[in-house]
Amino acid sequence: MAGKPRLHYTNGRGRMDSIHWLLAAAGVEFEEQFLETPEDLEKLRNDGSLMFQQVPMVEIDGMKLVQTRAILNYIATKYNLYGRDIKERALIDMYAEGMADLNELFIFFPLCRPDQRDAEMTLIIEKATNRYFPAFEKVLKSHGQDYLVGNRLSKADIYLVELLYYVEELDPSLLAKFPLLKALKTRISNLPTVKKFLQPGSPRKPPLDEKGVEQLKKIYKIK
Repeated sequence: MAGKPRLHYTNGRGRMDSIHWLLAAAGVEFEEQFLETPEDLEKLRNDGSLMFQQVPMVEIDGMKLVQTRAILNYIATKYNLYGRDIKERALIDMYAEGMADLNELFIFFPLCRPDQRDAEMTLIIEKATNRYFPAFEKVLKSHGQDYLVGNRLSKADIYLVELLYYVEELDPSLLAKFPLLKALKTRISNLPTVKKFLQPGSPRKPPLDEKGVEQLKKIYKIK
């Protein structure tokens, strides 16, 4: 029997968080090997574990996978969260790419200077509520189904709900304008595997605090 996937990253969200969410939604238990010092990262680089010298890296099925989208696609395919055919996969990829663009803003938000935080938060909210959320609300309205693609759960639904939670952390009122997205969030959150992930004590990561930001800068040598 294959062992649990092993995730190599810092103890936080970042680019690994979508992988946390997707594995959890698939009901897959995983282990985490946290990077705590610059030396931990250098060790992975020096032993040849990181093809492009960067994390996240996931050990799964005898492979050491890097590049977030490649990892997500492998997990989605393995656990039947990637559509029924090539057209459905194209839609899932298209939606997920838009979500990834929005997620980039969340990834870098904790690292912005204090005097930039208000402007960055305004930008995130503006992009989410004027560009991305209306587009996905329109998709759900266009077909009247419970999920974004093919009326079945896919990685796109899970990715979107992850981002809905992020936005609610900034302003809980923002989803009021998007009733179908709000219903999707409730629907996904009530899936037994996701409900377990949302409970206290799960591997779900909180927002990065000041101490976490300083550790992150130290590990990646960010000035």
